[in-house]
Amino acid sequence: MLADNITVNVQSSIRIDGAKIVRFDPFQVSEAFHDADIILLTHAHFDHLDPDSLVNVKKADTVFVVPASMREEVREHVAGHTVHYLKPGDEIDIGPVHIKAVPAYNLNKPFHPKDNQWLGYVVTMDNVRYYAAGDTDAADELKRIACDVAMVPIGGTYTMIAPEAAALVNEIHPRVAIPIHYGSVVGSAEDAAEFQRLVAMDILVVKKL
Repeated sequence: MLADNITVNVQSSIRIDGAKIVRFDPFQVSEAFHDADIILLTHAHFDHLDPDSLVNVKKADTVFVVPASMREEVREHVAGHTVHYLKPGDEIDIGPVHIKAVPAYNLNKPFHPKDNQWLGYVVTMDNVRYYAAGDTDAADELKRIACDVAMVPIGGTYTMIAPEAAALVNEIHPRVAIPIHYGSVVGSAEDAAEFQRLVAMDILVVKKL
């Protein structure tokens, strides 16, 4: 199954195992795994940029992918590593992994301004396209994303609420949808259940939290 190689430990802290071990926004990772081939950061909030977790997952040759606007915030955490600083629309290849940066911002909330140019990512690995949305609302640009697996925030307050996230998923129509960013800072299991009810029946919803 497309989601079998995906782990979400909390919030948007995602690990994908494939040709490379790819981690998004490591947060509350308490064990010293030192396993990440690629670490992608979406933005600078504490539950997405967690220095202690970065220490536990990075290794000597880890490659970082970071919003260009976060150069100063990550400077000390990425010292000695290869770092790609991206803006929305940028695309790069890191070995067998293709990465496209996509926008992530709020439409009617102040927490994630569009001007910050924070990011979500579409990562293609082993012929599967994984969309990790970051903290975002359902901006029009996102409705054109093509992916096989969509990992979208549903907790509300700082991101989409469950019905908004379900509507976005139904628009882009991946094969698998994984709700994230609930059950910790904001959002609940009830939000995940509502999301699952509202997603189209031919899209498999897999809850990892």
